This record gives sequence, C-alpha cells and structure tokens, in this order.
Amino acid sequence: MKNNIKVYRAMHDLTQESLAEKVGVTRQTIHAIEKGKYDPSLDLAFKLARLFNANIEDIFLYEGNEN
Repeated sequence: MKNNIKVYRAMHDLTQESLAEKVGVTRQTIHAIEKGKYDPSLDLAFKLARLFNANIEDIFLYEGNEN
C-alpha cells in the first residue's frame, strides 16, 4: 500500500520520532510504513488521519487487486 505519510509529516514539521511518539509507536514503525514495508493497523491509520486532520484515503492509497 502506498502512502503519503512522509508528505504529511513534512507539512506538519514532524520527525519520524516525534510522529511515532504522538501516535504511540516506534520510529522504526513509521519508517517501515513510509517505505511500504509495513501496513498499519486500522487503529493506527485512524490515529494518523486524526493527527493530520485528513481522510485515511488521502494518506493511504490502496492498490490491491480489483477482483
């Protein structure tokens, strides 16, 4: 799943570490999400969306199978 976490993080002047603290995860988790190596839980996706005052669909871009 692609995402715009890095863009939103930059818009809010947050480091990976500060974002991680705000949503209760490690910096490594934020790094893995940004690199597309880890898909966040629904709970974490909602936390990120609320923090950035955005819709989940604006942050996470699902590219799954249409079947």
